[in-house]
Amino acid sequence: MRIRFSSPTFAAGLLCTALAVSLSAHAQTPYKVLDHWKLADSGGWDYLLVDSAAHRVYITRGDHVDAVDTNDGKLLGTIGGLHGTHGVALNPDGKVGYISDGGGNAVVVFDRSNFSTVATIPAGTNPDCIIYEPSTNTVWAFNGRSHDITVIDAASQKVIATIPVPGKPEFAAADGKGNVYDNIEDKSEIIRIDARLHQVTATWPAGCDSPSGLAMDTAGNRLFPVCDGKKMSVIDAGSGKVLANPEIGDGPDAAGWSAKQKLAFASCGEGVLSVVDASTYKTIETLPTKRGARTMAYDPVTDRVYLVTAEFGPRPAATTENPRPRAPMVPGSFEIIVVGR
Repeated sequence: MRIRFSSPTFAAGLLCTALAVSLSAHAQTPYKVLDHWKLADSGGWDYLLVDSAAHRVYITRGDHVDAVDTNDGKLLGTIGGLHGTHGVALNPDGKVGYISDGGGNAVVVFDRSNFSTVATIPAGTNPDCIIYEPSTNTVWAFNGRSHDITVIDAASQKVIATIPVPGKPEFAAADGKGNVYDNIEDKSEIIRIDARLHQVTATWPAGCDSPSGLAMDTAGNRLFPVCDGKKMSVIDAGSGKVLANPEIGDGPDAAGWSAKQKLAFASCGEGVLSVVDASTYKTIETLPTKRGARTMAYDPVTDRVYLVTAEFGPRPAATTENPRPRAPMVPGSFEIIVVGR
């Protein structure tokens, strides 16, 4: 049967409805594993960070940091000579990056064009998470053992403040308006810090146990810490009120946020990626990844998630010197898992 439109207005309305249905269907398309990329170099891992503009993802690997092309998974370069890396932050100038070298108690500045070391700046004991704070042009290193934050002026590459915190700092986030938020893992708390005054201005319950990963919806002023007990919290970043506790996978260590899709992610060590709808606070997908894939980075341009893991051999027997030995990684088994739609 041929449909005749009685008016241009009706036709336009029908077209808009069809477009809305199409966009809605796309938004509900589930994520899936698109690829597995192997890296031959040895070493453990911690945080990942995507540089969307340069089409690369940085992965901390113990005594070095790998930069990988997100187009094809090829290794672009390595920042070496480090001691125990945890995180990477990037200056928006596109020229330099910053590495928290926990084993060296330092922040290492590197040239993003050739991966050479530019400067080494002393920090506190075991700097872990590291972020760039845009409103003050500063770099913040969160020191896991000395329970403080080293604040570095990005222009002079000098330490300008050391801020004590009430416990072990984990992942952090900045809202771009002068507030920095950080998980205090051993206290199950979140703190808010004034980036200009270098003072803690609020301390709130995290709403779940041992928060590690932290993502932020800056437009909606919401925080998404991920915790033990298979829980994510959703927290109002203005009041500290816990808005929801969606269920996620077990053993999360990182979180992500998609401003366009309005989704929060949790990468979980049991081998799943949990996807939470931020409008309903419901977990809408539990995607199988691979056991151990508990850290992640999200690329907002391509709507892709990058996770890493490896195969492990038998765990050695405990000794007096090493009561909790780690299972050795199988050489050549380290991989990047690419998730998208």
